[in-house]
Amino acid sequence: MSDEIFYHSFLNRDRLIHIVDTDPSTCEALSVLFRLEGFQTTFSLEAAHFAATIERRRPEVVVLNLRLGEESGLSLLRRIKGMRTGTPVFMLADTPQLEAAVTAMKLGASDVIPKPIDTEHLLGSVRDALRRDVHLGAMQGGRRPVEVRGFSQLTPREREVLQLITNGQSNKEAGRELGISPRTIEVHRARVMEKLGARNTADLMRIVLTS
Repeated sequence: MSDEIFYHSFLNRDRLIHIVDTDPSTCEALSVLFRLEGFQTTFSLEAAHFAATIERRRPEVVVLNLRLGEESGLSLLRRIKGMRTGTPVFMLADTPQLEAAVTAMKLGASDVIPKPIDTEHLLGSVRDALRRDVHLGAMQGGRRPVEVRGFSQLTPREREVLQLITNGQSNKEAGRELGISPRTIEVHRARVMEKLGARNTADLMRIVLTS
């Protein structure tokens, strides 16, 4: 085992990935894949089993099929996101389902992975999701305070800008509140997006709001 593989396995050893798919072979194959990376895994073949299991231990990541027999995977995704735990959820699609995939992303899914599964892409996406450690605190005084953990490279001003962006303020409104120009806000916004790995403002909002 190389030093790099050992390092990743050490980081992942206490992290649980829960796979939810009606196909046992998919669950078993993904379990092997993630265990080789050092993760703990468990799987459910139906939504009811997952719901009962998640009460005992909350997984760090959920890999969930869009179709789960009588219950839609989207319905389960809504329930997971309704718990507000920030758990990343990756959706699997047995067949191309554009409308369902779009809905899943709007509901906060981290990604929609078509079958046959590109395992390298899935592993990379899971690693990226676990690196993001942005947490939104509860609403206080009508504002949404943003606590950034694990992103020590963000300056105090960049954190202020991130909070205002999260509150939905424009560059002009944020600049007025902070006493700086909209152009300066734009520069700070670009630096925040770069440091948090966001490709654009919409991606930045998704990173923050689904974490």
